[in-house]
Amino acid sequence: MPEADIIEKKQFLPEKNEVDVMILQKRVFKKEIVSNGKLVAFQKNNLKFDVTETLEKLFVNNGDYVKKGQTLATLKSFVYQQALTKTEINLKKSELEFQDKLIGRGYESFHEDSIPKKEYNMLAIRSGYKNALHELENAKFNLKAVKLKAPFNGKVANIEMKQYDKISTGEVVMTLINDTAFEVEFYLIESEISEISINTKIQMLPFALNKKYEGHIVTINPIVEEDGTILVKAKVKNDGNLLEGMNVKVFIQKDVPNQFIVPKEAVILRQNQEVLFAFKSKKTYWTYVQTTNENSNEYTVIPHPDKSSASLKPGDTIIVSGNLNLANDTDVDIKGIKEYDAK
Repeated sequence: MPEADIIEKKQFLPEKNEVDVMILQKRVFKKEIVSNGKLVAFQKNNLKFDVTETLEKLFVNNGDYVKKGQTLATLKSFVYQQALTKTEINLKKSELEFQDKLIGRGYESFHEDSIPKKEYNMLAIRSGYKNALHELENAKFNLKAVKLKAPFNGKVANIEMKQYDKISTGEVVMTLINDTAFEVEFYLIESEISEISINTKIQMLPFALNKKYEGHIVTINPIVEEDGTILVKAKVKNDGNLLEGMNVKVFIQKDVPNQFIVPKEAVILRQNQEVLFAFKSKKTYWTYVQTTNENSNEYTVIPHPDKSSASLKPGDTIIVSGNLNLANDTDVDIKGIKEYDAK
């Protein structure tokens, strides 16, 4: 047969419409609320020295994991060691002066319990003994403060100081983050708050990671912001890949029972109306519907209340793909049947 005749016959072959279908059943729908949020560590502290001196040694780097009580950095201690020694000498001198005053009053014991409280305090102040005790405590505190220690287990971040830099009291030296768990801070609109409560489960997807994490809501701020949103916080555990400040997408699902559920691609527009195509006797029949809920992949649908011909019932065969160019009463062949678990 000449090639031109073959091409001509192909041009006149009727186009075959193949579709995928599903059997309509009522199921539990996973209603979904979606929001954007950010990760914030449950424990996060800017660590500072309580005294001023030169930075003698840094024992950690950014990203290091440290344990509670571990020494992270030290200042030069000579000045504070000398001050402690001086206060110890002053204490001994004032203690002798105090004892002399007690002896002058006829006391043979220097124990506080054996002396009237009022007189003991008066003589302790006059002799300088109480002041010396106070100075000693300050000196001990200052000497201890030349060591910067971790207040909890965590990771070190934001070190900008270098050895031999002059460090002032209260100046931030580094940040310590406990990243075993994070708070996810996100906002919901007023109408969505009724859908959640404390301990409601959430799913979280970091923009930088192709992995979902599960958590639960821990706080709902009882104040509506100016833009009509409400701050919500959830807790998620860290598997080692989550970082402070990560941007994330938050998903909250709620079960809605006894719903007709179809994939989003099954619902199309005809004459600015939402329709589903049903399959019956190898032909298509559209029916007007309304979508009532949605999540990332699905709609819940009902027959359109204003269309008397609209009808949906369990067992209907619904076209879920290959429907974009279909019309009513079109011949189609089933390519595959999508199965969904009825619940």
